[in-house]
Amino acid sequence: MRIAVDAMGGDYAPEEIIKGTLMAAEKWPDLQLILVGQQAQILPFFTGTKPSNISLIEASELIGMDEHPANAVRKKKDASIVVATRLVKLGEADAVVSAGSTGAQMASALLGLRRIKGIERPAIGTILPTAEGGKLILDVGANLDASPEHLCQYALMGSIYAEKILRIPDPRVGLLNIGSEEGKGNELTQKTYPLLKETPINFIGNIEGRDVPYGRADVVVCEGFVGNVLLKTAEGLAGVFVQVIKERITTTTIRKLGAMAVKPGLKEFAQMMDYAEYGGAPLLGVNGISIICHGSSKAKAIFNAIRVAQECVQVRLIEQIQEDLPRKV
Repeated sequence: MRIAVDAMGGDYAPEEIIKGTLMAAEKWPDLQLILVGQQAQILPFFTGTKPSNISLIEASELIGMDEHPANAVRKKKDASIVVATRLVKLGEADAVVSAGSTGAQMASALLGLRRIKGIERPAIGTILPTAEGGKLILDVGANLDASPEHLCQYALMGSIYAEKILRIPDPRVGLLNIGSEEGKGNELTQKTYPLLKETPINFIGNIEGRDVPYGRADVVVCEGFVGNVLLKTAEGLAGVFVQVIKERITTTTIRKLGAMAVKPGLKEFAQMMDYAEYGGAPLLGVNGISIICHGSSKAKAIFNAIRVAQECVQVRLIEQIQEDLPRKV
C-alpha cells in the first residue's frame, strides 16, 4: 500500500508532517510512504538514514491559506497537494493525506479525482468524541449550503463509512435539528426528513445539539455551515474544560492531593477529547481516498491520519460506496 503525504501543508509543516510520517514508517514497515514537497526543506529533517519505506517526490509550489483554492489548484500544477492528489489519480498512490488548505485539497480532489457517480457534492466527515465513543459528523465544511438530496447522500455515505471503518453494525443516522419532532426545523430539515425516512438506512429521526455529546446517533447529518460550527464549538468546549480543571484542581494543597487520585481519569478524558487521536477526516464522495487533517496537526495527528487512510484502502471504501449506493437509492 502507498500513501502520499503532503509534506508542505499545515501550520507545522514540514517538520511535524515528517515526524508523523517517520512514526508511521516505523509502525508499519510494509507501508510505502511518499513525502511530496520541496526536498530542500524536507531532507534536513532526516538526521540519519532515511527509512527504506519512505520516498520523496519533488513539488516546487505551495498553496497558501489566503489563496482562492480552485484558482490556485488550476494555476499551480506543481503544488504539493496537487502533485500528491495526482499520484492517487494515476494509481501511483492509494491515498493522500494533507494538513494544508482544506479548500485546496477539496479542489484538487474534485478536479483530479472527480466525484463518485451518483454523488452530487462531497462531504467532510469527521469523528467527534462522545460519551459512547467516536461518532461521525458530516458535513463539517465541504459545502456551506446543501439541498435535501445532498443531505440524503451524506447520510448514505456516512452510514457506509460508520459500518466499514468505525465497525458499527447498522449505524444510527440522525438529522441535526432544533427539535426531535418531525415537523421541526427550517425548510431544509423539514424537506430532508421525509426523504431520509424512505432511505434504506437506520434513520432514527431528528437529534438536537445536546444529543450529540451523548452519542445518541452514530452518524449526524447536517449542512457544512452548521457542522463546522458544531465541530469547532465542541473543540473549544473540550479545550476550556480541560484547562479549567487543571487550573482549579491545583489551587489548594488539598485539591492537589485529590488531583493525584483522579489524574489517570483526567488523562484518559483529555486523550479522548484530543482530535489528534482520531487522525484526519475523509472527504467522502470523491473517487479516491483523500484524508483532510486539522491545520494545526502535529506528528501524532499525522500518524493517525495515515492510519485512517490505510483503513479506508483496506476496506475498499470507494468501491464499497460505489457498490452500496445503487442498492440504497
